[in-house]
Amino acid sequence: MSNCAATRNLWWDRRLISRTQISQAQLRLLRRFPFLCLARPAQRPPRGPWRTWLFIGGRGAGKTRAGAEWTRFAAVLGGCHRIALVGPTLGDVREVMIEGPSGLRWIEPDPAARPQYSVSRRRLEWPNGAVGLVFSAEDPDSLRGPQFDAAWCDEIAVWAQGETVWNNLQFGLRLGEAPRCVATTTPRPVPLVKRLMGGEAMVTHSATRDNAAHLAAGFVDSVEAAYAGTALARQELMGELIEDVEGALWTRKSIDDNRIFTPPSDFDDLIVAVDPPTTSHRSSDACGIIAAGTRAAPDMRAHGFVLADATARGLTPSDWAARAVRLAHDCGASRLVAEANQGGEMLRTVFDSVGCEIPVELVHARLGKRARAVPVAALYAQNRISHVGEMNALEDEMCRFGTDGFVGSPDRVDALV
Repeated sequence: MSNCAATRNLWWDRRLISRTQISQAQLRLLRRFPFLCLARPAQRPPRGPWRTWLFIGGRGAGKTRAGAEWTRFAAVLGGCHRIALVGPTLGDVREVMIEGPSGLRWIEPDPAARPQYSVSRRRLEWPNGAVGLVFSAEDPDSLRGPQFDAAWCDEIAVWAQGETVWNNLQFGLRLGEAPRCVATTTPRPVPLVKRLMGGEAMVTHSATRDNAAHLAAGFVDSVEAAYAGTALARQELMGELIEDVEGALWTRKSIDDNRIFTPPSDFDDLIVAVDPPTTSHRSSDACGIIAAGTRAAPDMRAHGFVLADATARGLTPSDWAARAVRLAHDCGASRLVAEANQGGEMLRTVFDSVGCEIPVELVHARLGKRARAVPVAALYAQNRISHVGEMNALEDEMCRFGTDGFVGSPDRVDALV
């Protein structure tokens, strides 16, 4: 058996560490990789052959630490030379997977062996020559071409284009004897997570409380008391996959059943809807920006298509106006429709200032958010609206809107309805 294959089989197998008589080699291994003994069962890779390991768990359950330790072992002793590091954004990969307190650089106990990160090259380099290559789930095409013998994918449930990114990565896992991929995430009922849990991956699971010894004193008791009995607690603390939440106006099934991936070639009407925020600070509500169109179905009733979600937070008025105008130009919208309850006619001035050349229609919401959402949700239930592609953030908000666990402003839903 090659050194690579041998070290792969050694993965965190505590049976290799004698409880009665420890060899010098074992002692050196434990000093370098103390997590071999400290890891909980859910934080250890599954026994036997596997290609994909999915570790799902609550917030703070030790998912990042497990993914980082697996990756470090693969680079240092596992014979892996090219490892893909994929996160929701480039910033997430750097700040969480690499530089975070449980990240790859800071779990290395030997400063001399600590991998160095090159920002310009987006590479994490270990002293032995192994490299971690950084990718963002916002750019699926960046994974076309590169090849790897291992991968660590973090928070896959919030990837903007989950299945597209995942599929591109799988085609690149073609080096070495047995390329493997670890995915760590708090679960959400998005297609990629459901697909992996449905049999494509070996799955381990952990709740937040399982890792309480490594969290701030009182944290777990506090959040469990605050969210006890809610679907949010089951998802974010217990790490359960919650398909639909009681009280929500939309269901995952109604969205998934009507999803398409290629938009119609033409529309009877196509707009970009804008729900402007009242302020532009980082903590402000987001500016909801949704592109949607309609065309007549064979039964002559209009069928709606949600084409894009460009919602963003913390933008100045000129920035979100420019973002909406750019989306309208890209998808060929005939007009912008903006809620004018807060800005009134001044919104026209904002759009004019960024060179908007299409009509701006101002609408005043006279009903509450839920009252406006109900008839739109009914159209989804009647299979009369299709999402074009994946819009995880929008769909998460839709499927939580109207529930007891919903927190914050439904900016995306506001623009949608």
